[in-house]
Amino acid sequence: MAIQSTIADPQTHAVNLRVRTEIRALIDQAAKAQGKTRSEFMIDAARRAAEESLLDQTLVRVDQQTYDHFLAVLDQPPSGEGFERLMAAPKPWQN
Repeated sequence: MAIQSTIADPQTHAVNLRVRTEIRALIDQAAKAQGKTRSEFMIDAARRAAEESLLDQTLVRVDQQTYDHFLAVLDQPPSGEGFERLMAAPKPWQN
């Protein structure tokens, strides 16, 4: 989805924020690294955060048997070749 300017899209609305100087500088640095304007960067970040917040609140309805199976799987300790390999891998913070 392309971000349109306020001139091209009369349906946009201003959002005013007060932010400390060091946070604004950090946002500007990140926006520049992605080739975006400050506004584009902030809108993208806010949209992603809003979508994630709403998705985190998604309700999934299942029957009792499926729910019981789900809980049983969660209660099982992790195991298997992949898990063993992961646990045996060198830890970057221990080098």
